[in-house]
Amino acid sequence: MEQQYDVIIIGGGPAGLAAGLYTSRDRLKTLLIEKGFFGGLIATAEWVENYPGFPDGVGGFELGEFMRKQTAKYGLNTLIAEVTGADLKNKEKVIKTSEGDFKAKAVIIATGSDRSKLGVPGEAELTGKGVSYCATCDAAFFRDLPVAVVGGGNAAISEAIHLTNFASKVIVIHRRDQLRATRVVQEKAMTNPKIEFKWDTVVEEITGEKAVKNVKLRNAKTGEKSILELSGIFISTGLKPNTAFLQGNLPLDNSGRIITNDRMETGIPGVYAAGDVRCNSGMQAICSAGEGATAAIYAQRYLSE
Repeated sequence: MEQQYDVIIIGGGPAGLAAGLYTSRDRLKTLLIEKGFFGGLIATAEWVENYPGFPDGVGGFELGEFMRKQTAKYGLNTLIAEVTGADLKNKEKVIKTSEGDFKAKAVIIATGSDRSKLGVPGEAELTGKGVSYCATCDAAFFRDLPVAVVGGGNAAISEAIHLTNFASKVIVIHRRDQLRATRVVQEKAMTNPKIEFKWDTVVEEITGEKAVKNVKLRNAKTGEKSILELSGIFISTGLKPNTAFLQGNLPLDNSGRIITNDRMETGIPGVYAAGDVRCNSGMQAICSAGEGATAAIYAQRYLSE
């Protein structure tokens, strides 16, 4: 591949793809680098009901593909590679990847977030053996088996609802006494006979030899401990921004997200951030797409100056 571009976009979720659509339509020579699959976390959602233009909803993976195909129509260059480092401080930015180094005059960082981990004993050892971070990916492995979902936000409760299509029972484990999910999502879960709730409860350990067998729990208010027999546990407790590769290039907030202004500009001229990786983002696909477009618009203005 060519090594020199006007714009390099890191990340192929809604923010990155929207940015790529705008820069490509402006005839800026653009490279979008994605380490996994296009669409980002939205591609793991079974069904998306709140993205404008789809009154009956749309599959998450399908939505990501629609976005990718639209950018391809305008000639966006894409590369599947992992970004390992970056040198952003000079006028010519250098992005280091597993497929070599690439240079650009402007960079848009749209690397999004990954699911947070619990960090409890047994989690790492049993990942892929009953511990999962994606119900859409793995639900079918637990047909007619009891499972748990850890978390109380939209993602967690949506996964619990999806799992009821396969599992015999779904137990939602939440550290608080009420959910953070929106009312519509809560109502669907509360009225589903397959879903049970364990309030004010945290996971202390996941056990099993070759697969998940038990989960050790503790009530956060009383300290009472209990053991839950399960075949699978789906962890959906939040998102961690993918900013490790920056290694001090940019100012970050306490959660590791990139600090920007309302133009998506970072502290370095010609470097922008959009989507879940950005401080104060709305953490929704539609918000990320809008931020990606905003970053692209101001990147184009920067390059024309």
